[in-house]
Amino acid sequence: MVRVARATQGRGGKAVSVITGLPLDEAALTALARELKQRCGSGGTVREGAIEIQGEHRDTLVAELLRRGFAAKRAGG
Repeated sequence: MVRVARATQGRGGKAVSVITGLPLDEAALTALARELKQRCGSGGTVREGAIEIQGEHRDTLVAELLRRGFAAKRAGG
């Protein structure tokens, strides 16, 4: 299950959307992160097997991941 959560820890109060549980290797994660960043119009990175997109984009990311065939859902509050 792919989970899309919101995190602020260690980021000075700024929110990021964190995507975890993707069954992809590092190169595929990097390519997917690039496409998702373009879709959301913001920056981000791949860190420790998770994709981090700057800002609150959970709904957009879940919709895009579902469109691509991943079983994704929102995590957290």
